[in-house]
Amino acid sequence: MLRRPRCQRHRFPAEIIAHAAWLYFRFPLSLRHVEDLLAERGIEVSFQTVAEWAAKFGREYARSIRVRSRGSFADKWHLDEMVVAIKGKKYWLWRAVDTDGYVLDALIQSRRNRKATLKLMRKLLKGQCVTPRVMITDKLRSYGAAKREIMPGVEHRSHKGLNNRAENSHLAVRRRERGMIRFKSAGQSQRFISVHGPIANLFHLPRNRTSTAEHRKLRNAATNT
Repeated sequence: MLRRPRCQRHRFPAEIIAHAAWLYFRFPLSLRHVEDLLAERGIEVSFQTVAEWAAKFGREYARSIRVRSRGSFADKWHLDEMVVAIKGKKYWLWRAVDTDGYVLDALIQSRRNRKATLKLMRKLLKGQCVTPRVMITDKLRSYGAAKREIMPGVEHRSHKGLNNRAENSHLAVRRRERGMIRFKSAGQSQRFISVHGPIANLFHLPRNRTSTAEHRKLRNAATNT
């Protein structure tokens, strides 16, 4: 179970704040949508307040989830990058997932080269505290160059067709990007995806490995976390 946020000097109890943050990060909802859903339950808060709650307590939730799940992911990692337009400037969202689709980490960078790939890999190794057995990427040569420098003993498979797992994982971010009417800055997008990934992992339950009853049990456990 995750710790409830410490809500001293807040007008609303921790349960309401946690529910508002959960709605915002779990579903492709805008801040105004969350405001309307809370109002339907008789909770009158502004969307600015919801934004402050999400920013303040979302990082705490994500940090707790990362610590709890460290070292529990599969040893086959998929890495990929996608373009994100922020105020007319092109950025790259670098993303790593394991073979089951769980998000390992995500990083917004302005470049798509070996230096940017090295930064992602160092962040992954620091966060996961383990080295993967296999790394799967597309045909971008920066992956191979960075891998040889930082993880020379890891098997590298470079093939676009093998990396559908990572490419499909970007869909959830695309939906949120549309709901938020694009990201407003690189810092704002990094803060959001750093929280969105760990929370999404709680509800990512591979259906091909669980029965319907097991899926419902795990979903209820994630909802009550």
